[in-house]
Amino acid sequence: MTPSLNSTVTLSWYDYTIFVGTLVFSTMIGIYYGCFGTKQATMKEYLMGGKTMKIVPIAISVAVSHISGSLLLGTAADVFRYGASVWLVNLSFIVMGLANFVYLPVFFKLRLRNIYDYLEKRFDSKTRLLAIVFYLIAEILIFPVHVYTPSLTLATASGFNVNLVAFILSAICVFYTSVGGFKTVIWTDFLQFGIIMASFIIVYVIGLRLTGGFLSVWNTALAGERLQIFNFDVNPTVRDSFWGYLIGGGAIFAGYVACRQTGAQKFLTLPKSTDIKWSIIYTVISMAVVHTLCIFVGLVVYAKYKDCDPLTSHKISKHDQIFPYFVTEIGGTVPGLSGLFIAAICCGSLSSMSSNLNAISGVIYKDIVYFFLKKELSDKSSSGILKVIVLVVGTLCTCLVFTVELLGDVFSVGVLATSLTQGPLLGVFTLGIFVPKANPKGAFYGMLGGFTAAIGLTLPAKYYELKGLIKYPTKPLSISGCGPFNQTTNFTSFGNTALNDTVAHQPPSIFKITFYYYTFFGAIMTIVFGLIISYMSKSASVDRKVLSPLIYRYLPDEGREEERVSCTGAQETSLNLG
Repeated sequence: MTPSLNSTVTLSWYDYTIFVGTLVFSTMIGIYYGCFGTKQATMKEYLMGGKTMKIVPIAISVAVSHISGSLLLGTAADVFRYGASVWLVNLSFIVMGLANFVYLPVFFKLRLRNIYDYLEKRFDSKTRLLAIVFYLIAEILIFPVHVYTPSLTLATASGFNVNLVAFILSAICVFYTSVGGFKTVIWTDFLQFGIIMASFIIVYVIGLRLTGGFLSVWNTALAGERLQIFNFDVNPTVRDSFWGYLIGGGAIFAGYVACRQTGAQKFLTLPKSTDIKWSIIYTVISMAVVHTLCIFVGLVVYAKYKDCDPLTSHKISKHDQIFPYFVTEIGGTVPGLSGLFIAAICCGSLSSMSSNLNAISGVIYKDIVYFFLKKELSDKSSSGILKVIVLVVGTLCTCLVFTVELLGDVFSVGVLATSLTQGPLLGVFTLGIFVPKANPKGAFYGMLGGFTAAIGLTLPAKYYELKGLIKYPTKPLSISGCGPFNQTTNFTSFGNTALNDTVAHQPPSIFKITFYYYTFFGAIMTIVFGLIISYMSKSASVDRKVLSPLIYRYLPDEGREEERVSCTGAQETSLNLG
């Protein structure tokens, strides 16, 4: 009998051994770095790995923390429903790499441990504090999505309660991150990257054997319109266009490093600027390889179910489950395959979760705890406080996991959670690095304006989407090969009814803009508001060190780097870069 993820599927002891073994090894890495050697006894060691990290581990860590469980699951489901145009996310990775070459050298030159210190050096403490609030909101909102994704995978494959699974995974991640600090984050990421690659390669090879080989899968994808990748339509309401991935997706991933401590912190732990450059290159390559592999796996999933969509035939309850369903169905041919797959999904999410927790602890300590204490603490006390912060934040985020089920498909929820704040953050860092005339007032109110504009776009759009008034057209789906099943809704008539209802209640066009553009929209609005306000008010002088070297040629006295650039004729003020 064909398995159904709406009922319990029994995993073998092989599966549980592999899955539990992955969690045990990750925990042991945390215990090793927390209890042996330096024991993460200083803040520099706990948050920056002593600033002695190597190029490849950092590149792998950044890559795998981008490739969360939601992306691993969502990519296969995306290919099945919308086609392989999601491969164009590789364009977004390239934009991210180019952005890193622009923003990170400025942060590295200033020897920043916390990138939000840049905003105080460039603007003022008020702008820095607002940015920190935005950052914390984004990280806390995205954390439950990371927890929910592997929990859903294990729950749908085994019948365990999803909330219980979420609690256990969160507890393990919070424990090894709090104990082991930054080095644990990096080396567990390294281990988890290997598990992800091994799992997906094995699933892909087995899937090819069951679906007739590469050429058969390719031809099936061609016939099913899944290889219509390049769509150069400039209409921003088109979900999967070339420009959407290049511009919108580029802003999303560029913002991850340019304005989020979680991404930038890892690169800044490298000892030399040349190390950062090479690590960026390896990161982009690693991400592109993993994402392309996910695309090919998605094509195999489509070849398997081209004539019987599991969602329409009620074998799964949402398309996000189609990849776990596929692995569960073929898992009987290879002992332990289901366990390895679940371990891989967990690895993707655990990596993102641990990176977020470690970065959040540093931000909260420096900008909140230290602000109230107003005194220097010993290294031992600082390290202890950082571990407590990880425990508290991890507990809070775990409690929020129950909201994910109410907000639609996993991938778009993750994008929405970050885009509201990431756009304004990307905008304010761009203002600071590229626009000498931008002043503190313009930066602060520009961020507020960009955030307000982002809310005005995204929340109504999400409302219309939940009401079923915004739907993206899918590629052809079939149930012709399913045979008889309890079909409670006629698929064809359902599609027509939904279409007619949508036509009768069309939302304004601006709210149909695809979610890929949300971050870009917030960034642009922040820059526009910031420029207008800056040019309407007086600005202080700006040290060249806080500006990108790319614009030095356009500044007065190009050869004198230490001389300050005067903005709008205001008096120069001192700026401590130490």
